[in-house]
Amino acid sequence: MANFIAAHNHRLRRILYGSQGLRSGWSIAIFAVLVAPGDLIANIARHHLPSLLEGDIAIGDSLVLETLLLAVILGAMAIMGRIERRNFWSSYGFSESRPIKKLLFGLGGGLVCLSLVVGAMNAGGYLVFDARALHGLPALGYGLIWLLDFMIVGLREEAMFRGYLQATLTRGIGFWPAAVLLSLWFGASHLQNAGESTTGIMGVIAHALFYCLLLRLSGSLWLGIGFHAAWDWAQSYLYGTPQSGHLMQGHLLTAHARGDSLMSGGSVGPEGSLFGLPAQILGLFAFLWAVKRAGLYVKGRDRRVLLHTPQ
Repeated sequence: MANFIAAHNHRLRRILYGSQGLRSGWSIAIFAVLVAPGDLIANIARHHLPSLLEGDIAIGDSLVLETLLLAVILGAMAIMGRIERRNFWSSYGFSESRPIKKLLFGLGGGLVCLSLVVGAMNAGGYLVFDARALHGLPALGYGLIWLLDFMIVGLREEAMFRGYLQATLTRGIGFWPAAVLLSLWFGASHLQNAGESTTGIMGVIAHALFYCLLLRLSGSLWLGIGFHAAWDWAQSYLYGTPQSGHLMQGHLLTAHARGDSLMSGGSVGPEGSLFGLPAQILGLFAFLWAVKRAGLYVKGRDRRVLLHTPQ
Protein backbone atom coordinates (compact mmCIF):
# COMPACT_ATOMS: atom_id res chain seq x y z
CA MET A 1 0.00 0.00 0.00
CA ALA A 2 2.80 2.39 0.91
CA ASN A 3 4.51 1.64 -2.41
CA PHE A 4 1.25 2.33 -4.29
CA ILE A 5 0.79 5.70 -2.55
CA ALA A 6 4.42 6.63 -3.18
CA ALA A 7 4.12 5.72 -6.87
CA HIS A 8 0.86 7.66 -7.14
CA ASN A 9 2.42 10.74 -5.53
CA HIS A 10 5.41 10.46 -7.86
CA ARG A 11 3.16 10.37 -10.94
CA LEU A 12 1.12 13.28 -9.64
CA ARG A 13 4.27 15.31 -9.01
CA ARG A 14 5.49 14.62 -12.55
CA ILE A 15 2.15 15.87 -13.88
CA LEU A 16 2.28 19.07 -11.83
CA TYR A 17 6.00 19.84 -11.78
CA GLY A 18 8.82 19.90 -14.32
CA SER A 19 12.49 20.79 -14.20
CA GLN A 20 11.62 24.50 -13.69
CA GLY A 21 8.99 24.02 -11.00
CA LEU A 22 5.22 24.11 -11.43
CA ARG A 23 4.47 23.44 -15.10
CA SER A 24 3.52 26.53 -17.09
CA GLY A 25 0.07 25.23 -18.05
CA TRP A 26 -0.95 24.82 -14.40
CA SER A 27 0.56 28.20 -13.53
CA ILE A 28 -1.43 29.97 -16.23
CA ALA A 29 -4.63 28.17 -15.19
CA ILE A 30 -4.22 29.33 -11.58
CA PHE A 31 -3.32 32.85 -12.73
CA ALA A 32 -6.47 32.95 -14.90
CA VAL A 33 -8.59 32.14 -11.86
CA LEU A 34 -6.86 34.84 -9.82
CA VAL A 35 -7.40 37.58 -12.43
CA ALA A 36 -10.98 36.54 -13.24
CA PRO A 37 -12.42 39.03 -10.70
CA GLY A 38 -11.02 41.74 -12.97
CA ASP A 39 -13.78 41.02 -15.51
CA LEU A 40 -16.41 41.42 -12.80
CA ILE A 41 -14.81 44.68 -11.64
CA ALA A 42 -14.73 45.96 -15.24
CA ASN A 43 -18.40 45.14 -15.80
CA ILE A 44 -19.44 46.83 -12.54
CA ALA A 45 -17.29 49.89 -13.32
CA ARG A 46 -18.75 50.23 -16.81
CA HIS A 47 -22.26 50.04 -15.34
CA HIS A 48 -21.60 52.80 -12.82
CA LEU A 49 -19.18 54.87 -14.93
CA PRO A 50 -21.16 55.47 -18.15
CA SER A 51 -18.43 57.30 -20.06
CA LEU A 52 -16.60 53.97 -20.39
CA LEU A 53 -19.39 52.74 -22.66
CA GLU A 54 -20.73 55.83 -24.45
CA GLY A 55 -19.21 59.11 -25.57
CA ASP A 56 -15.76 60.36 -24.65
CA ILE A 57 -14.04 58.60 -21.74
CA ALA A 58 -13.75 60.75 -18.60
CA ILE A 59 -10.38 60.88 -16.87
CA GLY A 60 -11.83 59.99 -13.46
CA ASP A 61 -13.71 56.97 -14.80
CA SER A 62 -10.63 55.68 -16.59
CA LEU A 63 -8.38 56.15 -13.54
CA VAL A 64 -10.75 54.24 -11.28
CA LEU A 65 -11.08 51.29 -13.64
CA GLU A 66 -7.40 51.08 -14.60
CA THR A 67 -6.21 51.32 -10.99
CA LEU A 68 -8.56 48.54 -9.88
CA LEU A 69 -7.52 46.27 -12.77
CA LEU A 70 -3.83 46.93 -12.11
CA ALA A 71 -4.31 46.01 -8.44
CA VAL A 72 -5.94 42.71 -9.42
CA ILE A 73 -3.12 41.81 -11.82
CA LEU A 74 -0.28 42.75 -9.49
CA GLY A 75 -2.00 40.89 -6.66
CA ALA A 76 -2.34 37.79 -8.82
CA MET A 77 1.33 38.02 -9.82
CA ALA A 78 2.37 38.35 -6.17
CA ILE A 79 0.35 35.25 -5.25
CA MET A 80 1.83 33.30 -8.15
CA GLY A 81 5.29 34.34 -7.01
CA ARG A 82 4.59 32.75 -3.63
CA ILE A 83 3.14 29.60 -5.21
CA GLU A 84 6.01 29.22 -7.69
CA ARG A 85 8.62 30.38 -5.16
CA ARG A 86 9.85 33.05 -7.55
CA ASN A 87 10.83 36.65 -6.90
CA PHE A 88 7.91 38.82 -8.01
CA TRP A 89 10.11 41.71 -9.12
CA SER A 90 12.82 39.90 -11.06
CA SER A 91 10.99 36.83 -12.37
CA TYR A 92 8.20 38.52 -14.32
CA GLY A 93 10.02 41.25 -16.23
CA PHE A 94 10.71 43.93 -13.62
CA SER A 95 14.45 43.44 -13.42
CA GLU A 96 16.54 46.11 -11.71
CA SER A 97 18.68 46.80 -14.77
CA ARG A 98 18.41 50.64 -15.07
CA PRO A 99 14.59 50.78 -14.89
CA ILE A 100 14.28 54.60 -14.66
CA LYS A 101 16.51 55.21 -17.68
CA LYS A 102 14.66 52.58 -19.69
CA LEU A 103 11.26 53.95 -18.68
CA LEU A 104 12.20 57.52 -19.65
CA PHE A 105 13.78 56.35 -22.90
CA GLY A 106 10.60 54.43 -23.70
CA LEU A 107 8.45 57.48 -22.99
CA GLY A 108 10.53 59.59 -25.36
CA GLY A 109 10.46 56.91 -28.05
CA GLY A 110 6.69 56.45 -27.91
CA LEU A 111 6.11 60.20 -28.17
CA VAL A 112 8.46 60.64 -31.12
CA CYS A 113 7.18 57.59 -33.02
CA LEU A 114 3.51 58.56 -32.68
CA SER A 115 4.38 62.13 -33.69
CA LEU A 116 6.04 60.84 -36.86
CA VAL A 117 2.87 58.94 -37.77
CA VAL A 118 0.61 61.92 -37.03
CA GLY A 119 2.91 64.26 -38.95
CA ALA A 120 2.91 62.02 -42.01
CA MET A 121 -0.89 61.71 -41.94
CA ASN A 122 -1.31 65.47 -41.58
CA ALA A 123 1.09 66.13 -44.46
CA GLY A 124 -0.83 63.64 -46.60
CA GLY A 125 -4.16 65.28 -45.80
CA TYR A 126 -5.61 62.29 -43.93
CA LEU A 127 -5.56 63.96 -40.51
CA VAL A 128 -6.69 67.55 -40.03
CA PHE A 129 -6.09 69.57 -36.87
CA ASP A 130 -9.01 71.82 -35.95
CA ALA A 131 -8.04 73.89 -32.92
CA ARG A 132 -6.43 73.89 -29.52
CA ALA A 133 -8.96 72.73 -26.92
CA LEU A 134 -7.12 73.48 -23.66
CA HIS A 135 -4.94 76.31 -22.40
CA GLY A 136 -3.05 77.23 -19.24
CA LEU A 137 -3.52 75.22 -16.04
CA PRO A 138 -6.31 72.98 -17.42
CA ALA A 139 -3.97 71.90 -20.22
CA LEU A 140 -1.21 71.11 -17.73
CA GLY A 141 -3.56 69.38 -15.31
CA TYR A 142 -5.23 67.15 -17.88
CA GLY A 143 -1.87 66.39 -19.46
CA LEU A 144 -0.37 65.16 -16.19
CA ILE A 145 -3.44 63.18 -15.11
CA TRP A 146 -3.78 61.48 -18.48
CA LEU A 147 -0.07 60.66 -18.37
CA LEU A 148 -0.62 58.98 -15.00
CA ASP A 149 -3.60 57.10 -16.40
CA PHE A 150 -1.69 55.82 -19.40
CA MET A 151 1.28 54.89 -17.25
CA ILE A 152 -1.14 52.66 -15.33
CA VAL A 153 -2.50 51.27 -18.60
CA GLY A 154 1.00 50.55 -19.89
CA LEU A 155 2.04 48.95 -16.62
CA ARG A 156 -1.12 46.84 -16.42
CA GLU A 157 -1.03 45.50 -19.96
CA GLU A 158 2.72 44.95 -20.07
CA ALA A 159 2.75 43.28 -16.63
CA MET A 160 0.06 40.83 -17.68
CA PHE A 161 0.88 40.01 -21.30
CA ARG A 162 4.64 40.62 -21.54
CA GLY A 163 5.25 40.09 -17.84
CA TYR A 164 3.70 37.12 -16.07
CA LEU A 165 2.16 35.32 -19.04
CA GLN A 166 5.21 35.76 -21.28
CA ALA A 167 7.63 34.59 -18.57
CA THR A 168 5.46 31.60 -17.69
CA LEU A 169 4.64 30.47 -21.22
CA THR A 170 8.30 30.85 -22.21
CA ARG A 171 9.11 28.08 -19.70
CA GLY A 172 6.76 25.79 -21.60
CA ILE A 173 7.19 26.53 -25.32
CA GLY A 174 10.01 29.08 -25.68
CA PHE A 175 10.12 32.86 -25.97
CA TRP A 176 8.98 33.59 -29.52
CA PRO A 177 6.21 30.97 -29.78
CA ALA A 178 4.88 32.40 -26.51
CA ALA A 179 5.25 35.95 -27.85
CA VAL A 180 3.24 35.15 -31.01
CA LEU A 181 0.42 33.43 -29.11
CA LEU A 182 0.15 36.18 -26.51
CA SER A 183 0.30 38.94 -29.15
CA LEU A 184 -2.62 37.32 -30.97
CA TRP A 185 -4.49 37.14 -27.67
CA PHE A 186 -3.64 40.79 -26.99
CA GLY A 187 -5.07 41.74 -30.37
CA ALA A 188 -8.21 39.67 -29.75
CA SER A 189 -8.73 41.47 -26.43
CA HIS A 190 -9.24 44.70 -28.40
CA LEU A 191 -12.07 43.27 -30.52
CA GLN A 192 -14.59 44.42 -27.92
CA ASN A 193 -13.76 48.05 -28.75
CA ALA A 194 -16.65 49.28 -30.87
CA GLY A 195 -14.54 51.51 -33.12
CA GLU A 196 -11.83 48.96 -33.94
CA SER A 197 -11.13 47.64 -37.45
CA THR A 198 -9.19 44.78 -38.98
CA THR A 199 -6.31 47.15 -39.75
CA GLY A 200 -6.38 48.44 -36.19
CA ILE A 201 -6.27 44.93 -34.72
CA MET A 202 -3.31 44.06 -36.96
CA GLY A 203 -1.58 47.18 -35.67
CA VAL A 204 -2.26 46.13 -32.06
CA ILE A 205 -0.74 42.70 -32.72
CA ALA A 206 2.30 44.25 -34.41
CA HIS A 207 2.84 46.56 -31.44
CA ALA A 208 2.52 43.65 -29.03
CA LEU A 209 5.27 41.81 -30.93
CA PHE A 210 7.37 44.98 -30.83
CA TYR A 211 7.01 45.14 -27.04
CA CYS A 212 8.06 41.49 -26.89
CA LEU A 213 11.15 42.41 -28.92
CA LEU A 214 11.96 45.22 -26.48
CA LEU A 215 11.61 42.76 -23.61
CA ARG A 216 13.86 40.29 -25.38
CA LEU A 217 16.58 42.82 -26.15
CA SER A 218 16.55 44.77 -22.88
CA GLY A 219 15.70 41.97 -20.45
CA SER A 220 12.86 43.89 -18.78
CA LEU A 221 9.47 45.51 -19.34
CA TRP A 222 10.49 49.11 -18.67
CA LEU A 223 11.17 50.19 -22.27
CA GLY A 224 7.83 48.74 -23.36
CA ILE A 225 5.92 50.30 -20.46
CA GLY A 226 7.27 53.75 -21.29
CA PHE A 227 6.75 53.42 -25.04
CA HIS A 228 3.23 52.04 -24.58
CA ALA A 229 2.22 54.83 -22.19
CA ALA A 230 3.62 57.66 -24.32
CA TRP A 231 2.13 56.29 -27.56
CA ASP A 232 -1.36 56.18 -25.98
CA TRP A 233 -0.91 59.58 -24.27
CA ALA A 234 0.18 61.30 -27.47
CA GLN A 235 -2.79 59.88 -29.38
CA SER A 236 -5.43 60.56 -26.77
CA TYR A 237 -4.30 63.75 -25.02
CA LEU A 238 -1.68 65.57 -27.07
CA TYR A 239 -3.20 65.22 -30.56
CA GLY A 240 -6.79 64.40 -29.58
CA THR A 241 -7.16 61.49 -32.00
CA PRO A 242 -9.10 58.28 -31.35
CA GLN A 243 -7.37 55.37 -29.66
CA SER A 244 -8.73 51.92 -30.46
CA GLY A 245 -12.09 53.49 -31.21
CA HIS A 246 -12.26 55.75 -28.14
CA LEU A 247 -11.85 59.49 -27.59
CA MET A 248 -10.85 60.95 -24.23
CA GLN A 249 -12.28 63.97 -22.45
CA GLY A 250 -9.78 66.76 -21.91
CA HIS A 251 -7.30 66.67 -24.81
CA LEU A 252 -4.94 69.44 -25.87
CA LEU A 253 -5.68 69.52 -29.60
CA THR A 254 -8.71 68.49 -31.63
CA ALA A 255 -8.40 66.66 -34.91
CA HIS A 256 -10.48 64.66 -37.34
CA ALA A 257 -9.75 62.02 -39.95
CA ARG A 258 -10.34 62.81 -43.62
CA GLY A 259 -10.67 60.48 -46.58
CA ASP A 260 -10.74 56.71 -46.83
CA SER A 261 -10.66 55.04 -43.39
CA LEU A 262 -7.93 52.63 -44.47
CA MET A 263 -5.65 55.58 -45.08
CA SER A 264 -6.86 57.90 -42.32
CA GLY A 265 -7.48 55.28 -39.64
CA GLY A 266 -11.08 56.43 -39.26
CA SER A 267 -12.51 55.74 -35.80
CA VAL A 268 -9.43 53.66 -34.89
CA GLY A 269 -7.03 56.56 -34.98
CA PRO A 270 -3.46 56.85 -36.32
CA GLU A 271 -2.50 53.28 -35.40
CA GLY A 272 -5.14 52.03 -37.88
CA SER A 273 -3.83 54.09 -40.82
CA LEU A 274 -2.09 52.37 -43.72
CA PHE A 275 -0.77 55.73 -44.89
CA GLY A 276 0.97 56.26 -41.58
CA LEU A 277 2.43 52.74 -41.56
CA PRO A 278 5.76 53.59 -43.28
CA ALA A 279 6.39 56.42 -40.78
CA GLN A 280 5.50 54.06 -37.94
CA ILE A 281 7.94 51.39 -39.16
CA LEU A 282 10.66 54.00 -39.64
CA GLY A 283 10.06 55.31 -36.13
CA LEU A 284 10.19 51.86 -34.56
CA PHE A 285 13.48 50.98 -36.27
CA ALA A 286 14.95 54.36 -35.32
CA PHE A 287 13.94 53.72 -31.72
CA LEU A 288 15.62 50.30 -31.71
CA TRP A 289 18.79 51.91 -33.09
CA ALA A 290 18.66 54.65 -30.42
CA VAL A 291 18.16 52.09 -27.65
CA LYS A 292 21.20 50.17 -28.84
CA ARG A 293 23.28 53.34 -29.03
CA ALA A 294 22.23 54.18 -25.46
CA GLY A 295 23.56 50.82 -24.28
CA LEU A 296 20.20 49.62 -22.98
CA TYR A 297 20.38 46.16 -24.54
CA VAL A 298 21.66 43.27 -22.46
CA LYS A 299 24.01 40.56 -23.70
CA GLY A 300 22.64 37.21 -24.79
CA ARG A 301 23.69 35.25 -21.73
CA ASP A 302 22.51 37.93 -19.28
CA ARG A 303 19.27 38.22 -21.26
CA ARG A 304 18.56 34.50 -20.86
CA VAL A 305 19.13 34.79 -17.11
CA LEU A 306 16.84 37.83 -16.80
CA LEU A 307 14.09 36.18 -18.84
CA HIS A 308 14.58 32.74 -17.26
CA THR A 309 15.00 31.25 -20.74
CA PRO A 310 16.59 27.78 -20.89
CA GLN A 311 20.18 27.78 -22.16
